Amino acid sequence: MNAPTTTRAIASLRPGPADAADSFVETEVPIGDIRPHDLLVEVRAVSVNPVDHKVRSSFDAAESPKILGFDAAGTVVAVGDSVTRFSVGDEVFYAGVINRSGSNATHQLVDEHIVAAKPTSLSFGDAAALPLTGITAWETLFERLRLTAASDGVLLVVGGAGGVGSMIIQLARALTGVTVIATASRPESSQWATELGAHHIVDPKELGTAVPALAPDGVDHIFSPYSAGNVETYADILGVGGAVVAIDEPEGLDLLPLKSKSQTWHWELMFSRPLYTPTDDSQHRLLTEIARLVDAGTIRSTATTTLSPIGVETLREAHTRSESGTVVGKIVIVAE
Repeated sequence: MNAPTTTRAIASLRPGPADAADSFVETEVPIGDIRPHDLLVEVRAVSVNPVDHKVRSSFDAAESPKILGFDAAGTVVAVGDSVTRFSVGDEVFYAGVINRSGSNATHQLVDEHIVAAKPTSLSFGDAAALPLTGITAWETLFERLRLTAASDGVLLVVGGAGGVGSMIIQLARALTGVTVIATASRPESSQWATELGAHHIVDPKELGTAVPALAPDGVDHIFSPYSAGNVETYADILGVGGAVVAIDEPEGLDLLPLKSKSQTWHWELMFSRPLYTPTDDSQHRLLTEIARLVDAGTIRSTATTTLSPIGVETLREAHTRSESGTVVGKIVIVAE
């Protein structure tokens, strides 16, 4: 069977809010040439992340129509001439990259270096919840913080019920010896973070008092998706030589409060490797390990809401819900 040459996609015509008519439109566009290491994937499910909102609201209008979406799970329908890891018919999952067309489409081109075989125990929808947050969590714990199986100490996970926080809690409990404190402000988010393995739950508005009560000598590590206004608090509750890993980008961030106790600040952007070292296959390898952990029952999918099909209204609904800041886990959208 010949591979398709066009893809039916949900795209944005111009940057704007989720409820704008041209923020989500159906369009048909050429797929383009398959590069030597490309897979052409028939997309079976996607999920929504905060980066999707950011791209939708701020992309260059000259790139219109902008096909959104990063996380995806699907089936390989064609491969580039140099592909060695996958064959037509393989079921895969991946997080994509910001400089190529997104996953909110019937078919997508993606480089094999950032793709892994889908967990066999999961549906396409449940698998699509994992790649971007799983990569971010893995790189945070094992590359930025350099934790190992022998690591102990205390890890504070801000936003413990969010997509990345949900994966950090699970991976930290499964693969390290750290004590996990997670922030959560509602009963449902507290219950979710506890079920995933957090040892303690604290209200994010009470970091300065609740965390020292649990870790009087200071925490060793902090994961921060909400850094604005929190640097001084982080400096207070971190111990000497403690470290923060942040995934947000607040303007005018002043890190001087960290100097007194020789604390460090790391940035984590899971797109860095695909953008700057595209032949690096570390994301392929770590997603393969995440799939193994899922299939072994060690960690689980963080999908909590499933919508269908992958269309204008479902994506609009998913973006609106996600931007509300009240979603526990991940929203996934599956194809018909």
